[in-house]
Amino acid sequence: MTLWRIRATVDDRPGYLSVLTASLALRGVNILSVQVHTTEAGAVDDFLVDAPDTLDESDLIAAVERGRGRDCWVARSEARGLADQPTRVLGLATRLVHDPEETGDALRALLGADDVAWRPTGVTGGIDGTTMLLPDPAGGSYRLHRAAPSYTPAEYARAQALVELAAAVSRRAAEHVTLALPDGAELLVRPATADDLAGVRELHEGCSARSRQRRYFAGAALPSPARLRRLLEPAEGLTLLATTTGGPGGPAGRVVAMANLVAEGDEAEVALLVRDDWQRRGIGTALLRRLVGQAERAGVAAVLLHVQVENGPMMRTLRRLDRATTVEREGSLVTVTMPVTPDAAPAAVPPVPAAVPPASAAVSPVRRRPC
Repeated sequence: MTLWRIRATVDDRPGYLSVLTASLALRGVNILSVQVHTTEAGAVDDFLVDAPDTLDESDLIAAVERGRGRDCWVARSEARGLADQPTRVLGLATRLVHDPEETGDALRALLGADDVAWRPTGVTGGIDGTTMLLPDPAGGSYRLHRAAPSYTPAEYARAQALVELAAAVSRRAAEHVTLALPDGAELLVRPATADDLAGVRELHEGCSARSRQRRYFAGAALPSPARLRRLLEPAEGLTLLATTTGGPGGPAGRVVAMANLVAEGDEAEVALLVRDDWQRRGIGTALLRRLVGQAERAGVAAVLLHVQVENGPMMRTLRRLDRATTVEREGSLVTVTMPVTPDAAPAAVPPVPAAVPPASAAVSPVRRRPC
């Protein structure tokens, strides 16, 4: 027996598929699997079959045509074709999660393409017979070609899903950066997710009461799990975490700092918390720079920070950003406004309030509402 792939278009009418399968069965052909691709011209049926060695390509085409199939394509298959399509696609997706640079090879394996080429120019996606044009969400486009058979809309949708997965993995990888501290230690800076709840709670437990009070103003108690969840994934904004990479800094993955950017209208408010034993090492400055950059990309006009008057370390961190700011004082609270859009008029940098001896580099909570 020999493995073959057969693809043919069948009228999408009751009983027509059974006529085709009966025609194959009369010649001793065993159907191992079938996929149905819906198209405007009818249902394109893709069979993996086991046929007697006495049958050749012309025999199989004749059997399909006698079974009312048309536009028939037949080709030898290999044992790996026995894996069902969902299993193959999941395997390719797993491969892309580990290495999104293999997108071209994954598309070739998925569709049996003879040629896969990436181009820097964008295209309107679509299929034209045996050629497929596929936009790359990361920029550029893919052109796929094979001798036969013609591509179907279902195949285009599968290819598009793989390309989007690879782009998402690439974006996620780009958002993860290694921060080298002046003392030689390294931290991983990345966006927070809901799965970080336990690590962020441990961060708060590892901070002194004074650090937590400087961050939240409302006291030194630990924030509730519900509040921490809101901080991890704000509706409008971004939360960054700095985590250890192993070695002297402790086990890999331990959260040592958290920075929040919460947007409201054309302004965004920033807050920061650094564990006490990691303060004075440049982490706050690095996180704030990344958040301000995110605010710029989002088109925010200005970033606001609210700092206690006695929080000298935080004021020094803001000065290290070397950006124009305005400072307003109201009692024990200082509000720092930092224009971030290119067309925002830079303001003069006024003297900052005097500070008492430093204890924490945490930013105080956002203005007038909990963050």
